[in-house]
Amino acid sequence: MANTAVADPESGLTRAQLAQRYGLRVAGERPALGEYARRLWAYRHFMTAYSRAKVASSLSNTQLGQLWQVLTPLTNAAVYFLIFGVILAQHRNVPNFIAYLCTGIFIFIFTQTAASNGTSAITGNLGLIRALQFPRAALPITVTLVQLQQLLMSMVVLAAIVLLTGEPITFRWVLIVPMLLLQTIFNVGLSMVMARLGSKATDLKQVMPFVMRTWLYASGVLYPVALIREHLPNWAANILEWNPPLVFIELARYALLDSHQPNLISSPLKLWAMGLFWAVVMGIGGFVYFWRGEKEYGRG
Repeated sequence: MANTAVADPESGLTRAQLAQRYGLRVAGERPALGEYARRLWAYRHFMTAYSRAKVASSLSNTQLGQLWQVLTPLTNAAVYFLIFGVILAQHRNVPNFIAYLCTGIFIFIFTQTAASNGTSAITGNLGLIRALQFPRAALPITVTLVQLQQLLMSMVVLAAIVLLTGEPITFRWVLIVPMLLLQTIFNVGLSMVMARLGSKATDLKQVMPFVMRTWLYASGVLYPVALIREHLPNWAANILEWNPPLVFIELARYALLDSHQPNLISSPLKLWAMGLFWAVVMGIGGFVYFWRGEKEYGRG
């Protein structure tokens, strides 16, 4: 009722009409989706610089510094190889198990860390949010850019592992570029979804390690997906094949591992179609979902 009451007796205009006349807008009002995307693009240099600074400072207090970006996935691979390759002897079911395992771990960790760190993209930057006006989507995008830079450093090590374990260099290696592009778009959308959820459910970060561990076991990182198919109904196995990290891992193995070609879960064309599907659905859906909560971030 307050907006319909006359606010200026001389002109006879209501508050809403006065605001419209003088171009006034509600503080913190969410812009239209297209305008929001335009503003976000204008901050691309900020996101790039901020992500580089985050990478440089993330391990600056350790003696080995950024070398841990490579040592962490390698250590994980060594532990999983000991358990699944040696103790459980899964190497008997997979040609070149070391390269198979390392490819899965390196690619999965990219999505895992983007999702996990995305949950604190808002809550971990409240000071910045309350001090400056900028599209909040820049924060989860920065999270993914940080992980992408770390992955690119690790890919050099992964390429060396693949070559040292006997895989040849083929023309398919160039396909790792579009595969990483699709996964990055997917991760950006996923990080935005987790950022909005994490901004309200602060305990979500405590649950994420259990969710990620379950997702790891369902993504064909440690053993062939065929083993899971043997213990699941056909409909459940078909759903599992659409698991996004599994799709991107299989695309990476298709690009890098010549020995894995006969064991792909689906045809290469279907894998690319699924990867494109997940990139579009999660990229656009995550962006729209995050944008709809723009007015909520940093309040309370």
